[in-house]
Amino acid sequence: MTRRDSNQDDEPRVGDEEFISIARDPAMARMLRKQLESLADGKAGAVLTEMAKEVLSGRIGLREAVRVGAYEQELLASAEKFERKWNELSEQEKSQAEAEGARLLREQQDEIDQERREQQEQSARPGVQSRHSGKGWTAY
Repeated sequence: MTRRDSNQDDEPRVGDEEFISIARDPAMARMLRKQLESLADGKAGAVLTEMAKEVLSGRIGLREAVRVGAYEQELLASAEKFERKWNELSEQEKSQAEAEGARLLREQQDEIDQERREQQEQSARPGVQSRHSGKGWTAY
Protein backbone atom coordinates (compact mmCIF):
# COMPACT_ATOMS: atom_id res chain seq x y z
CA MET A 1 0.00 0.00 0.00
CA THR A 2 1.33 3.42 -0.85
CA ARG A 3 0.36 6.63 0.81
CA ARG A 4 0.80 10.27 0.00
CA ASP A 5 2.43 12.15 2.81
CA SER A 6 3.50 15.69 3.23
CA ASN A 7 7.01 14.75 2.13
CA GLN A 8 8.78 17.45 0.22
CA ASP A 9 8.86 15.38 -2.99
CA ASP A 10 5.12 14.70 -2.74
CA GLU A 11 5.70 11.24 -4.16
CA PRO A 12 3.88 8.15 -2.91
CA ARG A 13 5.43 6.41 0.07
CA VAL A 14 5.12 2.87 1.31
CA GLY A 15 3.13 2.23 4.46
CA ASP A 16 3.95 0.41 7.67
CA GLU A 17 3.04 -2.96 6.16
CA GLU A 18 6.18 -2.76 3.98
CA PHE A 19 8.27 -3.31 7.12
CA ILE A 20 6.24 -6.00 8.94
CA SER A 21 8.43 -8.84 7.66
CA ILE A 22 11.48 -7.10 9.12
CA ALA A 23 9.98 -5.67 12.31
CA ARG A 24 7.49 -8.55 12.86
CA ASP A 25 5.26 -6.23 14.87
CA PRO A 26 2.98 -3.44 13.66
CA ALA A 27 4.27 -0.92 16.22
CA MET A 28 7.90 -1.69 15.38
CA ALA A 29 7.10 -1.46 11.66
CA ARG A 30 5.56 1.96 12.21
CA MET A 31 8.57 3.12 14.21
CA LEU A 32 10.89 1.86 11.48
CA ARG A 33 8.92 3.76 8.83
CA LYS A 34 8.98 6.91 10.94
CA GLN A 35 12.74 6.57 11.44
CA LEU A 36 13.18 6.28 7.68
CA GLU A 37 11.03 9.38 7.23
CA SER A 38 13.31 11.19 9.66
CA LEU A 39 16.35 10.08 7.65
CA ALA A 40 14.63 11.18 4.44
CA ASP A 41 14.36 14.68 5.85
CA GLY A 42 18.13 15.02 5.47
CA LYS A 43 19.18 14.98 9.12
CA ALA A 44 21.58 12.07 8.72
CA GLY A 45 23.54 13.17 5.68
CA ALA A 46 23.13 12.80 1.94
CA VAL A 47 23.75 9.06 1.66
CA LEU A 48 21.22 7.96 4.29
CA THR A 49 18.75 10.56 3.04
CA GLU A 50 18.97 9.04 -0.43
CA MET A 51 18.63 5.51 0.94
CA ALA A 52 15.59 6.41 3.04
CA LYS A 53 13.87 8.12 0.09
CA GLU A 54 14.53 5.12 -2.13
CA VAL A 55 13.08 2.72 0.46
CA LEU A 56 10.09 4.90 1.31
CA SER A 57 9.25 5.36 -2.37
CA GLY A 58 9.24 1.59 -2.86
CA ARG A 59 11.94 1.72 -5.52
CA ILE A 60 14.09 -0.57 -3.35
CA GLY A 61 13.33 -2.74 -0.36
CA LEU A 62 15.06 -2.14 2.96
CA ARG A 63 16.80 -5.52 2.86
CA GLU A 64 18.20 -4.72 -0.59
CA ALA A 65 19.15 -1.18 0.42
CA VAL A 66 21.36 -2.30 3.29
CA ARG A 67 23.34 -4.39 0.81
CA VAL A 68 24.18 -1.40 -1.41
CA GLY A 69 27.83 -0.58 -0.70
CA ALA A 70 27.51 3.14 0.01
CA TYR A 71 24.38 2.67 2.14
CA GLU A 72 25.93 -0.24 4.02
CA GLN A 73 29.07 1.76 4.85
CA GLU A 74 27.06 4.72 6.11
CA LEU A 75 24.76 2.50 8.18
CA LEU A 76 27.74 0.71 9.74
CA ALA A 77 29.40 4.03 10.60
CA SER A 78 26.16 5.22 12.22
CA ALA A 79 25.77 1.96 14.14
CA GLU A 80 29.34 2.18 15.41
CA LYS A 81 28.77 5.77 16.53
CA PHE A 82 25.58 4.70 18.32
CA GLU A 83 27.37 1.79 19.99
CA ARG A 84 30.13 4.10 21.28
CA LYS A 85 27.56 6.51 22.71
CA TRP A 86 25.52 3.65 24.21
CA ASN A 87 28.62 2.21 25.92
CA GLU A 88 29.34 5.62 27.45
CA LEU A 89 25.94 5.72 29.16
CA SER A 90 25.53 4.75 32.79
CA GLU A 91 23.29 1.79 33.64
CA GLN A 92 20.64 4.24 34.84
CA GLU A 93 20.77 6.15 31.54
CA LYS A 94 20.50 2.88 29.61
CA SER A 95 17.48 1.86 31.68
CA GLN A 96 15.86 5.24 31.04
CA ALA A 97 16.52 4.93 27.30
CA GLU A 98 15.04 1.41 27.27
CA ALA A 99 11.97 2.60 29.18
CA GLU A 100 11.56 5.47 26.71
CA GLY A 101 11.79 3.03 23.81
CA ALA A 102 9.14 0.80 25.39
CA ARG A 103 6.92 3.86 25.94
CA LEU A 104 7.31 4.89 22.29
CA LEU A 105 6.39 1.39 21.14
CA ARG A 106 3.25 1.41 23.32
CA GLU A 107 2.39 4.83 21.91
CA GLN A 108 2.69 3.52 18.35
CA GLN A 109 0.55 0.49 19.17
CA ASP A 110 -2.08 2.71 20.78
CA GLU A 111 -2.12 4.85 17.63
CA ILE A 112 -2.54 1.75 15.44
CA ASP A 113 -5.31 0.41 17.68
CA GLN A 114 -7.14 3.76 17.53
CA GLU A 115 -6.90 3.84 13.72
CA ARG A 116 -8.32 0.31 13.53
CA ARG A 117 -11.22 1.20 15.83
CA GLU A 118 -12.02 4.24 13.70
CA GLN A 119 -11.93 2.15 10.53
CA GLN A 120 -14.24 -0.46 12.08
CA GLU A 121 -16.66 2.21 13.29
CA GLN A 122 -16.72 3.84 9.88
CA SER A 123 -17.32 0.57 8.05
CA ALA A 124 -20.07 -0.37 10.51
CA ARG A 125 -22.08 2.83 9.88
CA PRO A 126 -25.13 2.29 7.68
CA GLY A 127 -24.93 4.03 4.33
CA VAL A 128 -21.17 4.49 4.49
CA GLN A 129 -19.37 2.67 1.73
CA SER A 130 -15.80 1.53 1.95
CA ARG A 131 -13.46 3.00 -0.65
CA HIS A 132 -13.00 -0.58 -1.80
CA SER A 133 -16.62 -1.66 -1.95
CA GLY A 134 -16.31 -2.75 -5.57
CA LYS A 135 -19.46 -0.85 -6.57
CA GLY A 136 -19.10 1.05 -9.78
CA TRP A 137 -16.73 -1.48 -11.33
CA THR A 138 -17.54 -2.79 -14.75
CA ALA A 139 -16.25 -5.83 -16.52
CA TYR A 140 -14.86 -5.46 -20.02
